[in-house]
Amino acid sequence: MALSLTEARAAAAAAAGCPVDHSAAATTGAVEAGSHHGYEPFDLKDPFPAYAELRANEPVMYDERIDCWVVTRYEDVKSTFENWETFSSENAQAPVRERGPQATEIMRDGGFTAYSGLSARMPPEHTRIRAIAQRAFTPRRFKALEPTIRENTRQALQEMLANPGRAGDFFSQVAYDIPTITILTLLGVDTSLVPTYKRWSDSRAAMTWGNLDDEEQVPHAHNLVEYWQECIALVTEAHHSGGDNLIADLVSAQGDGAEISDHEIASLCYSLLFAGHETTTTLIANCIRVLLSHREQWEHLVDDPSRIPSAVDEVLRFSGSIVAWRRRALADTEIGGVAIPKGANVLLVMGSANRDVAVFENPEVFDITRSDARNHLSFGFGIHYCLGNMLAKLQAKIALEETIAAVPGLQLVDGADIDFRENLSFRVPLSVPVTWEA
Repeated sequence: MALSLTEARAAAAAAAGCPVDHSAAATTGAVEAGSHHGYEPFDLKDPFPAYAELRANEPVMYDERIDCWVVTRYEDVKSTFENWETFSSENAQAPVRERGPQATEIMRDGGFTAYSGLSARMPPEHTRIRAIAQRAFTPRRFKALEPTIRENTRQALQEMLANPGRAGDFFSQVAYDIPTITILTLLGVDTSLVPTYKRWSDSRAAMTWGNLDDEEQVPHAHNLVEYWQECIALVTEAHHSGGDNLIADLVSAQGDGAEISDHEIASLCYSLLFAGHETTTTLIANCIRVLLSHREQWEHLVDDPSRIPSAVDEVLRFSGSIVAWRRRALADTEIGGVAIPKGANVLLVMGSANRDVAVFENPEVFDITRSDARNHLSFGFGIHYCLGNMLAKLQAKIALEETIAAVPGLQLVDGADIDFRENLSFRVPLSVPVTWEA
């Protein structure tokens, strides 16, 4: 006998061990059958109402569409990040959608063997590599980069402000290139290749965290092969020529006896050349987007730029670049009193945790004077806490300082309907349309 859609969804939830009977909830009218409380994994335009529904009604929910237990309360997300011995990061970089046969063949034949730099590695391997990387990823390097970041920001702003009609897209004209130039400079890569690395990074995001069918994966598979071969070439070049950059530092450390292989250095490049700009571009864009949409907060910064660091943390809390990250249970365990079986995938929704009323007062209110904004989880927590967090916040701070100095009257286009990239984890605005007076 055929099952109705409601019955089929309820059966799937029960088979997966979901603690809520969706069919019963639908009968009472509390939750629409199969609605997952409104949560749509890849639709990030405005996920926050669904996050609130999940926190209130089913803070640990199995979602069969992505084969993940979706975790939305702050303490549950934080404690799961912290408990790396039970919740492995081994699936953090795994494709959400299985690679199709043609993409798999392209990547195999192209010698694609890239692995995570750090985020998907576990101790003791993670501990060993991170300790070596930290020697090269130093505040000294960040400070040396600051004048270049500032000059690049000023130049990008002036080019945008030269637009006829006094209108532009802050995302594509200012935020898009600056972090890429920064990370390429840090790693000693030709900065004229910004468009190439952006293309490769877009493919990495789509292939790992996107929802592509087999045919859509093919061009991205070719891009990832090119990307990985370039990372290998950069390590080879560092062996031959040295230099004053992060890759050369890692190669030098290897020569001095540090336990790190060329493949591990190339994998760090593969990760840093993506993570080092993708999320920072989004952070800079979000700083402008969110602040301009809360005009009184923008005016506070214009009046007192010393508040900018606090404003950056509040943007990270209120509208972070990464809203969700994955883990895998290594044993039968539980989260928030809900049983999680060994081998289960877990999706930690930091974008929800950052708006948990149990931690943040009036969490749906954007307030740059908030004293506890730094408690956000947008950089993760525990041993995998983002290595580049200081560099990301530095670039956002400079972008806000220079924008306020150059065009304090900047306005978000009235009524702008901003779309976001469809993605499981990276909440990226597709534009930030702005206007200004002469």
